[in-house]
Amino acid sequence: MEALAHGVGSRTDLPIPLGLALYGAGAAILLSFAVLLLFWRTPRLGGADSGRPLPQALQRAVDSGAVPTTLQAVALAGAVLVTGVAVAGPAEPSRNLAPWVLYVTFWVGLVPASLLLGPVWRAANPLRLLHRGLRRLVPSAPGAGRLPAVGLWPAAAFLVVFLWLELVHPGRAEPATVAVFLIGYAAVQLALALRFGEQWFAHGDGFEVYSTLIARLSPWGRRADGRLVLRNPLATATAAPAVPGLAAVVVVLLGSTAFDGLSRTVFWQTGPGSANDILSGTLGLTVMIALVAALYVLGTRLSGRLASQEAGVQPRRYAATVIPIALGYTVAHYFSLLMLDGQTTWILASNPFGVAGVDLFGTYDNRVDLAAVSSDVIALVQVGAVVAGHVVGVTLAHERALLCARRARASDQLPLVIVMVLFTVGGLGLLFGF
Repeated sequence: MEALAHGVGSRTDLPIPLGLALYGAGAAILLSFAVLLLFWRTPRLGGADSGRPLPQALQRAVDSGAVPTTLQAVALAGAVLVTGVAVAGPAEPSRNLAPWVLYVTFWVGLVPASLLLGPVWRAANPLRLLHRGLRRLVPSAPGAGRLPAVGLWPAAAFLVVFLWLELVHPGRAEPATVAVFLIGYAAVQLALALRFGEQWFAHGDGFEVYSTLIARLSPWGRRADGRLVLRNPLATATAAPAVPGLAAVVVVLLGSTAFDGLSRTVFWQTGPGSANDILSGTLGLTVMIALVAALYVLGTRLSGRLASQEAGVQPRRYAATVIPIALGYTVAHYFSLLMLDGQTTWILASNPFGVAGVDLFGTYDNRVDLAAVSSDVIALVQVGAVVAGHVVGVTLAHERALLCARRARASDQLPLVIVMVLFTVGGLGLLFGF
């Protein structure tokens, strides 16, 4: 069950020399930056009002109350089933469906689903359905007016809790642990939603915010007037509002993924993490998030100072430019997990409660096909995702700088670009270097 927390390959999977990958990745970022400075002198991506409107029939179907209610009902039924399996299913974690659904199919699967379909979990979130039912008992939401001020900070906190469970807790794969988390998370989220209103989920549900964040790189978007449009995914990312806590969310995602890579290194396993206990894991996760945060804040504030802009707003202003970087790290670390270990979900779904003689889909005796994706393909996807994420991040940062200052001086953007190069080299080093 170690695969439930770690889906990356080792450096032996890399079909090219590590040094070449590091130098090539760093050079790609810097070359992209130089090309942008020379040929990208005015904003080009469009904003919140860009895009080609989709047919009205599709707009009406998406916006109708029946669609989200149906999706939420289906998701709720699935969540109840998974929770029931966690409580009453097989005791052996490797044969229990619940951990595989939570850590692989749901958490990792949110990425491709949100990229392809947009903010899918906002539409399918079963907690919204439960909240609407409970709202009849508690019709008022006294804290609703405070949500704009808190922004996405609550979501960042809840993401830290989940990522700590996934990456640090020694019993993360135990079905009982999964059951406690699912029930506890739902209870806390619903209680807070009753106080702050249904909009709480857009601010405090870590999974919904995560899905919405990834969907900023989806081709689907909405104009300021609510019209559903098809547009350049980079324009959608550029249009992301600079709300409080957005930078915290992306920093948590980057830092936790960096710790995921660090925890697999020889340095960690023979040094600080050799005890393999909660204390060392918690400290490691905290340090990596803090390190990423410090580098990001330093880079954005230096860029803002060189551009004679207000320093305090820079981390929030450039947070959207880090979304593709976080996505690149996520794909690099979890691609193989989804493609290989993700098969286990569909195998176990044929007999979720482990009842003798039950095989609903005829797959219960199947084994994971480790040859479904070659190690070379996995390694190339990992390197490509990290590099592509940073190149897109540099592009978005350049566009943001143009929108804020209407100029393209290299000195203004260089600190943030250097930080992105450090993230690239560090990310690849953690993936393959130890």
